[in-house]
Amino acid sequence: MWNLWHGCHKKSEGCQHCYVFRRDAEFEKDSNVVTKTSSFNLPIRRDRSGNWKVPSGTLMWTCFTSDFFIEEADLWREDAWLMIHRRSDLHFFMITKRPERILQCLPEDWGDGYENVTICCTMENQRRVDERLPIYMNLPIKHKAIICEPLLGPIDFHGWLSPSAYATSPINGDAQRCEQVTVGGESGSEARVCDYAWVLGIREQCISANVPFHFKQTGAHFRKDGRIYNIPRNQQMKQAHKAGIDYAYK
Repeated sequence: MWNLWHGCHKKSEGCQHCYVFRRDAEFEKDSNVVTKTSSFNLPIRRDRSGNWKVPSGTLMWTCFTSDFFIEEADLWREDAWLMIHRRSDLHFFMITKRPERILQCLPEDWGDGYENVTICCTMENQRRVDERLPIYMNLPIKHKAIICEPLLGPIDFHGWLSPSAYATSPINGDAQRCEQVTVGGESGSEARVCDYAWVLGIREQCISANVPFHFKQTGAHFRKDGRIYNIPRNQQMKQAHKAGIDYAYK
């Protein structure tokens, strides 16, 4: 986990019960204040023998207590990109709710994307799909993924998962293809209901477009066939796995 800055601003409906805000509240910390952390240069730290502290091949979950593209981080992001470029032996996975800011925040040598970076966009309901997906799918990103978590309603991607939907993009081929769609319910004491029918609806669209699908977790309140199940936190991922509905490339 590489949280190079901390703090964010609630952007949309999925942020309502954000775990970062919940956790910060326990320590009376204002989550809206964005600050650089002591872990900022973690990828390029070395041990006493001169070896990287983060070993080659590590998957770096990047900026999970903020948003990599948040405005307050504009002054620090250039240095972050330099570290990411330098550590081409690591893979950096980041999630954003701000696809409209990505293009202006990319490094000069980005080209059609860094091979060692996945930029994932989250969209929790139809409103956010309609708002974010057309922007996101036409961006020059080599590794793309979509997260619908917490899933708050049924979603229609309107064919955007198919490569033909963005054929006019300046970047062609698999560089523009979504590599996976991940779906999950909401956890926590105030969690909103996730309906299995919504999950299956997204899965069917993934199968039609031959895009991998992953059902990550049920959430705390899961509705199936009209019945609501209250599922303990430690069972939410297990129950999703038991459903056996994940889909891989064919």
